Amino acid sequence: MSTFLPFRIPALLLLTACTAAVRAQADQRFQAACIGFYNIENLFDTIDSPDTDDAEFLPGGAKQWGSQRYRTKVAKMAEVIGALGREVHPEGVHVLGLAEVENRRVLEDLVKAEAIAQRGYRIVHEEGPDRRGVDVALLYDPRYFTLLGHRSVPLVDPVDTAFRTRAQLVVSGVLDGDTVHVIVAHWPSRRGGEKRSQPKRMLAARLGRSLIDSLQRIDPGARVLYMGDLNDDPVDKSVRGGLLAVGRPEQATGRALYNPMEALYNKGIGTLAWRDSWNLFDQIILTPALTTRTDDRYRYYGARVYNEPKLRQTEGAFAGYPLRSFVGDTWVNGWSDHFPVYVILVRPVP
Repeated sequence: MSTFLPFRIPALLLLTACTAAVRAQADQRFQAACIGFYNIENLFDTIDSPDTDDAEFLPGGAKQWGSQRYRTKVAKMAEVIGALGREVHPEGVHVLGLAEVENRRVLEDLVKAEAIAQRGYRIVHEEGPDRRGVDVALLYDPRYFTLLGHRSVPLVDPVDTAFRTRAQLVVSGVLDGDTVHVIVAHWPSRRGGEKRSQPKRMLAARLGRSLIDSLQRIDPGARVLYMGDLNDDPVDKSVRGGLLAVGRPEQATGRALYNPMEALYNKGIGTLAWRDSWNLFDQIILTPALTTRTDDRYRYYGARVYNEPKLRQTEGAFAGYPLRSFVGDTWVNGWSDHFPVYVILVRPVP
């Protein structure tokens, strides 16, 4: 079963012309929207990009990455995306942030894959400076989300001028009449050790904080969802101190953000596993405006880690872990080394 916080979704789903309504009380119906994030683990094409380090994902590379494996990977990612949020809304996720995509070409193949082609997802993507060539991106369903604009903001280390990593993607749009901003990030990894690499993630957190602050200066009630693979857990210094994220909605006042993933993490729930320990690196964090009850605007209802059995290893020492595409250079025909996550927003149906 998927993990859900903090309430059980009511069993009865009522459909209107363009929305799913959830009957939460006998006299009240709620329109639901799903917004998610998924690190799809190295979605590379099979074409050499001379300006990036993509040699391992070429037909002659160690992983023997050819057209058949690429098509299989795309189909599997589309299958997962197509299933996200379907128990809440028949069309699944309305907006989805992605990490570890090589370029727009792979995104175009992804949205055309059979499992999600009928959704008509559109793409927001900018080529970034990462040495491996992986970027963040955003998919959105134009029936529910109207794009207003976007920008890609690089992460710069003033001390280490040779440092190159993923940019942060800021997307603004209208979700069923409600203006929201989505920031998609993929913070620097823990390569070289958690402590040694921690300053880079703090830089990423401070960049994210500055982007949120800039939106809130324009509109103090800005409705922002900051999402991504942060390579840190909800309780780590970068998330709590850098982003100013707290684990309880009533604490999310002023500049503080609400991180619904912290309660999941405290229960031992994660999105990836390493050396018999679970981490919850994949997070969606909200500005206070999304936690406040209003009469006609979307507000936070719950969060899930989509950890269905088919995405897990079923045997061996790593049973229960995410079943990834490769173990080392060995193709195991899995999915990703991360589970996807999503939040549910609701608003009353008039």
